[in-house]
Amino acid sequence: MKAATRFARRLVWGLCLLLGAAWLAASSAQDTGARQGILLTVDGAIGPASGDYVRRGIEAAEEQAAELVVLMLDTPGGLDSSMRSINKNILRSSVPVVTYVHPAGARAASAGTYILYASHVAAMTPATNLGSATPVQMGGGGLPGMDPPERDEPDGADEDSDTNDGSSGEADAAETGEAEAADADAANGDAAEADEPRRGADAMERKVLEDAVSYIRGLAERYDRNADWAEEAVREGSNLTARAALEQNVIDFVADNLDDLLGQLDGQTVRMQDGERTLATEGLEIVRMDPDWRTRLLAVITNPNIAYILMLIGIYGIIFELANPGAIYPGVIGSIALILAFFALQVMPVNYAGLALMLLGMIFMVAEAFVPSFGALGIGGIVAFTVGSIILWDDPNLNVALPLVLGTAIAIGLFSVWVLGRLFKLRGKQPATGYEEMIGMIGEAREDFDARGRVWVHSELWNATTTRPIRAGQPVRVTAIEGLRLSVEPVEEESNTGGASE
Repeated sequence: MKAATRFARRLVWGLCLLLGAAWLAASSAQDTGARQGILLTVDGAIGPASGDYVRRGIEAAEEQAAELVVLMLDTPGGLDSSMRSINKNILRSSVPVVTYVHPAGARAASAGTYILYASHVAAMTPATNLGSATPVQMGGGGLPGMDPPERDEPDGADEDSDTNDGSSGEADAAETGEAEAADADAANGDAAEADEPRRGADAMERKVLEDAVSYIRGLAERYDRNADWAEEAVREGSNLTARAALEQNVIDFVADNLDDLLGQLDGQTVRMQDGERTLATEGLEIVRMDPDWRTRLLAVITNPNIAYILMLIGIYGIIFELANPGAIYPGVIGSIALILAFFALQVMPVNYAGLALMLLGMIFMVAEAFVPSFGALGIGGIVAFTVGSIILWDDPNLNVALPLVLGTAIAIGLFSVWVLGRLFKLRGKQPATGYEEMIGMIGEAREDFDARGRVWVHSELWNATTTRPIRAGQPVRVTAIEGLRLSVEPVEEESNTGGASE
């Protein structure tokens, strides 16, 4: 009895020890998870793919309760819509986001400057730069009218003012005085004009520029950074090196490498959406989250021209498959292309009115092959398709090349009329193989029969039925097929009629 009691006690103690060890292991695992940082890398232009990558990285950091997210940035700029999407995800993140311009020689130009200003912590490595935040159209050098105004240098004194002729000298002196006064006024005017900030040449340019200025000033004021230089970067396209940015309170830290950055961040207080937070980065484990296949694929297919072509291939592949069931290849290729196009469109700002116009134009061009509209449907389809293609994207920086749009519209219109017309003509032809081919064939009866007998048709002996008497050797015509039995009728009346007429 005592032995059993001792065994029970030992068992209870053993279970307690196991539970304690499990609890410690779980606590250690949770502590390790909380002491992690996520490292994201954006190297290249800011676009829908990089926007999706940063969003998923921040969400992963929130799910893992990470200490912070380090966004290692090297970009020449990119799309305004993608940049704003990244900034929205940073600003509402529950995990501090540290944007770090790295390695040496990297830059945070244009859209990168806005991302740096939107981050909870902004840092750069030596030999990097930021700035050139003036909004421009894709493929353009800048907003029209944004060039510095030309300055007229004031002319010096007229060399002819010193003349031996008194009257002419006085006149020349008067003219020279007027010229100098005019030059002085012009110089003062140019100086005043140079002191004024650039505002664009027309209403649209001013709207874009002032919107960008207000946006970046708002980001700067949120984190008490240099808002005046931010405005200068937008209006004048100014740039700063890492050291100069630190001195002018544009960034928070200059760090030689990631370890140096983490060391400087330890104990720093950052402003979050729900209040201030103190960072604990000493001994922090950094987990890299490199761009995966999804991001790399999106980087290719989110090119407006590529996404546009994929969508066209997909839609017309499905149309050709439905017009000629069993072709297989158009359906397979079209389905794959359409899925890839939808995969790209989910992260791109699509204008649904443009998409609807494109689909309507395709329907019109297809209908032209079957409806005698004398070209009205075809021309209307090309117009609708072209307009829809031009306004397909909501972001003005996302534009499909106009030659591609026009060339595609004309080619698809002609191709649709020809191909679909051919397909429907083929469907209207009599089958050349199978049972249906035998309908109407002429054969020969092998025996006399009134209801059932055998006939020779298509080099084969068939069982046949008839509603009229048939004699052996008499020609018969196939009228129907039921399984392996033919329905036939005699053709003697045509022969007899011909003989009687003779």
